[in-house]
Amino acid sequence: MRIDEVELRVVRLPYRSPFKTSFGEEAEKHALIVTVRSEGVEGYGEGVMDPFPMYREETLPGAQHLLRNAFAPDLLANGCDHPSELVAGRWARWRGNPMAKTALELAVWDCFARQRGVPLRSLLGGERITIPVGASLGMTATIEQTVDNVTRHVEQGYQRVKLKIEPGWDIDLLAAVRAVHPDIELTVDANSAYTLDMTDALHRIDGFGLHYIEQPLHWDDMVDHAALALMLQTPICLDETLTSPARVKAALDLQACSVVNLKVGRVGGLQATRDIHDMCVARDVPMWCGGMLETGIGRAHNIHLATMPGFVYPGDTASASRTYARDITEQQLEATNGWMPVPEGPGIGVTLDRAFLDEVTEQVETVRP
Repeated sequence: MRIDEVELRVVRLPYRSPFKTSFGEEAEKHALIVTVRSEGVEGYGEGVMDPFPMYREETLPGAQHLLRNAFAPDLLANGCDHPSELVAGRWARWRGNPMAKTALELAVWDCFARQRGVPLRSLLGGERITIPVGASLGMTATIEQTVDNVTRHVEQGYQRVKLKIEPGWDIDLLAAVRAVHPDIELTVDANSAYTLDMTDALHRIDGFGLHYIEQPLHWDDMVDHAALALMLQTPICLDETLTSPARVKAALDLQACSVVNLKVGRVGGLQATRDIHDMCVARDVPMWCGGMLETGIGRAHNIHLATMPGFVYPGDTASASRTYARDITEQQLEATNGWMPVPEGPGIGVTLDRAFLDEVTEQVETVRP
């Protein structure tokens, strides 16, 4: 597969409403859209790193530097026989930076599938044409607003509701939600807001019949999560900690988690996703597809990978219109009654709304041989 050029484009999209977590509050998305062009065919990928290292340590400027000066030049000079050879093979000599590598790898996978006229899910072993989806709800000004928000999403058919929590925004919130919705599939995501000495609060959270609690402790920890898992009835799901197949294996070996949140950018691309998927299936560990408030490019990739049989819990691939008034893809990625259809057509099945894309582009550059 010969690659003719790589385009790096930074876009800025406003959210419909600010999204608040224990990290802070965000009002807009900065996304890196990567396009690879090969013999007249384009493929698209998305980088999920932030301008500042809030979620993990990678940043948007750092990713641009590496893509411009390392990963793209290697791809342009050498091409590739198959996208699976890139991240864990040729690019392994550059340590870490899975999000930057993934942004380009996703574009290569998409182009590879489009050249063969097949949907991406077929290359991944995906079996479904629709996937179950849940909704991730940020913090609001009042508990009553969150309860109303939960009710609205339950009425829309979302199969799981996830609440962002932190100390002080947890026990009363969960009590209020459970009072109105005692039987829904409810989860919480702490984004590392607690420590192991906050066992009183964590034990009280344990009493609300949650499907799992996501990343309660430090963002890079396994040992304390393994200790916490012995104290709680609620299964622990890890997110930020899991940055590679090797890290997932270590977490499962330590019993630091019993549920895996898979974010393709965080773990280092689609080949890493396939490795983790097979590992979890072999160990009977449930998986689900996490989200990073992606544009339609990243969301389409997530939908395709979530068709793989190991993704058994509803993921964060909800309707794009929940996040953006207008997306950068021509296709509207919308769920109906808690089910998201897989985009039809070759590759990820979406095309760019180029007029709007130009409106929201902050910078663009093309890397050529």
